[in-house]
Amino acid sequence: MARPPPDPQFILRGVGAAVNTLHFSCDRPGPPLLFSGSAKGAVHIWNLDTRRSENVLDGHGGSSVIWVDTLNRETVLSQGRDMRVCLWRLGEGRGEVSDCVYTGSVGFCQCCVLSRGPGGGGSSLLAYASEQMEEVKVMELPSKVPVSSLKPDKKLGMVMCLKMWQPDSGEGPLLVAGYEDGSLVLWDVSLGRPLSSLSVHPEPVMCLTFDPSRQRGVSGSAENIIRSWALDGQLNLQQQETVELLNPGISQLCVRGDGKILASAGWDHQVRVFGWKKLKPLAVLKCHSDMVLSVAFSDHSDPAKRLMAAGSKDQRISFWSIYNQT
Repeated sequence: MARPPPDPQFILRGVGAAVNTLHFSCDRPGPPLLFSGSAKGAVHIWNLDTRRSENVLDGHGGSSVIWVDTLNRETVLSQGRDMRVCLWRLGEGRGEVSDCVYTGSVGFCQCCVLSRGPGGGGSSLLAYASEQMEEVKVMELPSKVPVSSLKPDKKLGMVMCLKMWQPDSGEGPLLVAGYEDGSLVLWDVSLGRPLSSLSVHPEPVMCLTFDPSRQRGVSGSAENIIRSWALDGQLNLQQQETVELLNPGISQLCVRGDGKILASAGWDHQVRVFGWKKLKPLAVLKCHSDMVLSVAFSDHSDPAKRLMAAGSKDQRISFWSIYNQT
């Protein structure tokens, strides 16, 4: 007999707005942290030992924050719908904007960042949708030197989501982008050219992620289907399994660091958990009263302390301990 799904370990309240995005930072000096970006333009920094917000970064003029990430232990990136990416310097309990990147994009495409130095100490690449919303620009940080402009030859509509990684081959970074027409394009970032494409959804690709260790990705849209796809030896995108959900609409997809678990954030207020290898449904997690907008796995070095967090339009963040024994 199947075990019932777990209850959340705990819930954080106090954001005061929809929780659009989440990012863990656990393997660092001091307490494990969670960064959350809200629809009111604030980035909350949560101390997971005390389960309280220890700082609030407010640099987007009240415009919704749609993406948060970290470059290193002291530098946080936040993307707002004010068409800016802010770089924050953290230290001694303070948070100051040290620099900004103007994207010009009024869309909802989240940026992505790729660290190119050990421990995040070297340069990084930032990819973002530009003012021409079908174009992806890539720049180096902190220098802000342009690296490439990725623009499809044919009309695919605006870019909706991005994922960038460094292949084991040592060649230039690769980036996969999901577009408004439901297609994916794989790009060589260094050469600025497309390598392959694939039509995966009849509607805009709302979210995607990619697991470089398996050369496999997954994407979702407004439909009730999660589709997986993979790269072959010639870097061609190929469709693989699909899984049908009871209700439509997926906000975000996230693969756990060990490559065993996939989680989806659903418009139906639920988080779904799957085995990543075969997309086998494992659990449906229910605790939110509105759309789940974001889901993230912690990067804690202690497996016993690794959690999954989900942020919702109901202004709450739920934390779950799931399948740590697998």
